[in-house]
Amino acid sequence: MSKEILEAVRQIEREKGIEDDVLVRALEDALLAAYKKTPGAARHATVELDSGGDFRVWSVELPADVEERLMDEARERAITELEAAEIENGERSHTLVTDDDLAIDWSDVPDEQVKRADVTPENFGRIAAQTAKQVILQRIREAEREMMYDEYVDRVTEVVTGIVQQAGDRNNVLVDLGKVEALLPRSEQVDGERYEQGSRIKAVITEVRSGTKGPQVILSRRDPELIKTLFELEVPEIADGLVEIRGVAREPGYRSKIAVESHVQGVDPVGACVGPRGSRVRMVVSELRGEKIDIIPWNPEPARFVAKALSPARVREVLVDDDSSEATVVVPDDQLSLAIGKEGLNARLAARLTGWKIDIQSETEFARAEANAAFGGQEEEFSGRCVALLSTGKRCPNTALPGSHYCGIPAHREIAEREAAGEDVTAEIVQPAQPESDEPEAGEVEEVEATDEVEEPAAETAPAAETVAEEEAAPEGEPEAETEPEAETEPEAESQPEKQEETTPAE
Repeated sequence: MSKEILEAVRQIEREKGIEDDVLVRALEDALLAAYKKTPGAARHATVELDSGGDFRVWSVELPADVEERLMDEARERAITELEAAEIENGERSHTLVTDDDLAIDWSDVPDEQVKRADVTPENFGRIAAQTAKQVILQRIREAEREMMYDEYVDRVTEVVTGIVQQAGDRNNVLVDLGKVEALLPRSEQVDGERYEQGSRIKAVITEVRSGTKGPQVILSRRDPELIKTLFELEVPEIADGLVEIRGVAREPGYRSKIAVESHVQGVDPVGACVGPRGSRVRMVVSELRGEKIDIIPWNPEPARFVAKALSPARVREVLVDDDSSEATVVVPDDQLSLAIGKEGLNARLAARLTGWKIDIQSETEFARAEANAAFGGQEEEFSGRCVALLSTGKRCPNTALPGSHYCGIPAHREIAEREAAGEDVTAEIVQPAQPESDEPEAGEVEEVEATDEVEEPAAETAPAAETVAEEEAAPEGEPEAETEPEAETEPEAESQPEKQEETTPAE
């Protein structure tokens, strides 16, 4: 081979970005294989490039004992490689290993024990010329595949933009990334999305496989990393590090929740992600084909973070258990369905985002559970609130008095006294005889009404009392008929304390 051909090989290596001497070594291996197929070829030989730009074939002769040792090492090495390949593939290869196919390594053998001889065939130049073109093209393709694999294997979890080529078998989509054709499998596609040929899409590189036809890049449109990257492209504060996305919970095609935190005072993380009139988040939603996104401020306090994660529902109270990472969330009765979401979607996303197990209860349900637990023989109480229930089923919002389970409302104090006397008041507490009202002063209102009813006959008896006083002061000569009202009014006056005594327990 002339120096001009060798220079052309070097030029190809530089243009393709291939390492030096890769093609030259490939040519040497190909020419050695071609030489061994010629009649009378030496058992051990090597091909080298001489200073004149020509390839020379050298036969190698080794001592018998050294050759046998090297053959055993080569045989063992070949069997080990076959076993490793069988374990990787999961099936037996049934490959026959012969001594002629073994490549021994005599690099460690001293030079004085190795005998070399030039056995270059006469027509070896023509063989080299025929082999050079095939080997060079093959090695160029292999080198490009390796470089492409090394390039994309480092870009896993990166978002790339490609053009949809066509839908392959089993609804798989082929996406052209420029240098390589990627695959968007059916399992990584979002339900409801349609990918038309020629349209541009963004996807996440999830895996890069090495194949005989080059690297195979696997894309995904369901990965949460897609939302992070889209917000980085649309929100400068995230790209600059002023705002950080602390977590993403996504139900592809339906809804997503992201938790954001600001590292600079004065920068609103939620407002930065939403943008002026929602322009920034609207671009992300458009790329995700209408998927709804909830932007939530991250909070180091678990209770506040869980409450925010359940937005747009309003939360009344959050009780957390740090040991088991469980949170009990109390919401108004009209917010229960909104907090849970359609088929539990909102609660499921909130649990993924916060990492806490969330139990959502309505106020009525929570109040009943607390009352039943407090009167079910349990020693510990849930809170310091009054355990009495109103007729609406809601628990009394007042704080219990020290050393008592009840607040200071007279009706509730009476229940406490009856409970202290040993009476069973559980049924009365669950269904108390109180008017339906959410106001804490419901018991006081009933007391005032009962007092008014009692005072009405008292007002009628006031003139009778005056008449009796006048009668005592009148002369003895007055007729007895005028004293008849006195007999009628006295029983009414005496009945007043009796009615008051009867109304006192009703309070």
